[in-house]
Amino acid sequence: MSDLPLVLVTVGTDYHRFDRLIEWVDRWYAETGRGRVRCVVQHGASRAPEHAEPRDFLDHVELLELMERATAVVTHAGASTIGEARRLGRLPVIVPRDPAFDEIVDGHQIDFLRRIEEKGLVASCADEKDLRARLDRLLDEPDAFRLAEGDSGAAQAAAVRRTGSLIDTLMTVRGGTSALPARAPAPAAGEPEEYPSVTVVIATRNRPELLRVALESILAQDYPGDVDCLVVHDQSEPDDTVAVDKPGRRVSVMVNTRSQGLAGARNSGILAAGGDLVAFCDDDDRWLPGKLTAQVAALRTAPDAGLACCGIRVLYDDTKVDRALDRREVTFTDLLYSRLTELHPSTFLLRRDALVDRIGLVSEEVPGSHGEDYEFLLRAARDHAIVNVPEVHVEVLWHKQSYFAQRWRVIADALAWLLERFPEFRLAPAGYGRIAGQVAFAEAASGRRRSALRWARRTVRANWREPRAYLTVAVACRLIKADRIVRFLHRRGRGI
Repeated sequence: MSDLPLVLVTVGTDYHRFDRLIEWVDRWYAETGRGRVRCVVQHGASRAPEHAEPRDFLDHVELLELMERATAVVTHAGASTIGEARRLGRLPVIVPRDPAFDEIVDGHQIDFLRRIEEKGLVASCADEKDLRARLDRLLDEPDAFRLAEGDSGAAQAAAVRRTGSLIDTLMTVRGGTSALPARAPAPAAGEPEEYPSVTVVIATRNRPELLRVALESILAQDYPGDVDCLVVHDQSEPDDTVAVDKPGRRVSVMVNTRSQGLAGARNSGILAAGGDLVAFCDDDDRWLPGKLTAQVAALRTAPDAGLACCGIRVLYDDTKVDRALDRREVTFTDLLYSRLTELHPSTFLLRRDALVDRIGLVSEEVPGSHGEDYEFLLRAARDHAIVNVPEVHVEVLWHKQSYFAQRWRVIADALAWLLERFPEFRLAPAGYGRIAGQVAFAEAASGRRRSALRWARRTVRANWREPRAYLTVAVACRLIKADRIVRFLHRRGRGI
């Protein structure tokens, strides 16, 4: 039996039954395929097949092994499974789950299949007759569902997953359900055989005392691998006295060679970095013990992920507020709904190849460089889910007079630019309303009352529960000052 062509059928782990597909495949196998193919059916919560080889669940490694050996992969319209099948050189045969048969809560698989079928990325089946025709063809043409060489690249698989994510976002919004994922398991224990080298990019401008504190916290990390710090001076004279050259720990000094500002300085450091991993740390923040070790361990559990983050401790005036996400994965959809301030740039740890080849450098186009970290997070999560360590490992200093505190017009322009850059916000009204509300508030704080009220109306149309719309009206009508609201929120570890 092991020499026979393998037909792999998988319906995932959804709690809804997909008996229709199982019955169609089982009937074909009993009447036509028995003795000519081996048919493995991962049926999940559905009824087990009577004739084909039943498996309730497959772990991810076994699923990929069977998929790689399979002559044909038959599955539902799940973006992840389709992407993996194409990555392994198989043209997936798809039967979408249909809400009319209680196989799923909504029609997003049908919508998703329609989009990717137009691009020739799958072989779809509308009914049992179509499925039988596909499988009958397999008996005469064993290579019928193998992709041509060069047609199964990771870029296409990633595109399938991104399209599926956007469809999921749209259907989630329509259904009014939460888009946040369930908590993922903690990374497995164990020491890595080799520790990747890390380059830490620290952009700085005339803050020597704070810079030295940041450097000390990085050099004191218990991480066994090599750690190099690149201090990038932006619009200021380089300070060579901070340079260090010790076994496993090094500090080098350079100047920003790109556009002025934080984004250009970070990119200068990224392009000069020689480590396997690249990390950011602001010159006024501090890493807590164990930060690097925990994040490298987390990245090892997700080899396709490009970025890892962790929790932060916000220091403002005489208050301390811990902020950490109680989950180990953050998706693009999550970031459409919320900025998730816990994902601070001083927590970023990236695979350099993913950063340079897939995610891209920090955008230097963002007006005033305001929110460039959020724009970067969105691109990173669009590429692959972000890995998160749910413990606090970084202290972040919020100043009473931060660099952008009085630059309300720049803030408004930057956020409006972000909405144009990511049209996907239109699929998430609550997320769109949040940013539109921030634009409205910034316009009100800058004294542009008419524009502020116009943005407030957009905010309410997107999400009438968004409080920033009503704060905008209060500021625009001079019932309260914007700075007073910001200070109140900062004392609680929040921002507008």
